[in-house]
Amino acid sequence: MFTGLVEELGRFVERDGHRFRFSARTVLDGIAIGDSIATNGCCLTVVEHGNDWWATDVTDETLSRTSLGELSPGDPVNFERPTRVGDRLGGHIVQGHVDGVGRILARPPDLRVEVPSTVIRYCVEKGSITIDGVSLTIVAVLDDAVTAAIIPHTAEVTTLGHKPVGAAVNLEVDVIAKYVERLLPGGPAGA
Repeated sequence: MFTGLVEELGRFVERDGHRFRFSARTVLDGIAIGDSIATNGCCLTVVEHGNDWWATDVTDETLSRTSLGELSPGDPVNFERPTRVGDRLGGHIVQGHVDGVGRILARPPDLRVEVPSTVIRYCVEKGSITIDGVSLTIVAVLDDAVTAAIIPHTAEVTTLGHKPVGAAVNLEVDVIAKYVERLLPGGPAGA
């Protein structure tokens, strides 16, 4: 479980088939093979690491459901280590399971992101959403997009202030909304 509070803005280094390599420092403190790191909001497993880098294997399933396949060498990447029992939960409950990929329509401070129809139904004004792994409060829900107010600090220390209009972002909605929908009469069967 994560909180959506980005610990470090690292960089994508390279891709060799399904092996992705990233540069980082902060999230490597105490890291071990098999640990998880949320990468632009996607929970990935550490399979190799060194003093200032780590690597993971990314499956076809993950590539088809996230924006990770669009990374180019040098691109900034949001990193967060899992929360530990006893840590403060400063953001919201984030699983690192991407629900969809959106596109930036307007950059911060008034961030607007296109959201797929399969995801937007879980979005509510003043509710939580994770965009590229950043825990945010939704300002407004539009027909096919959401808006969020981004303070200068968040824009500086996350990918949200560095990505251009049209860039892909990973989206994760509040898991509680999905459980409620499933449990209500007429909820999606087999979801």
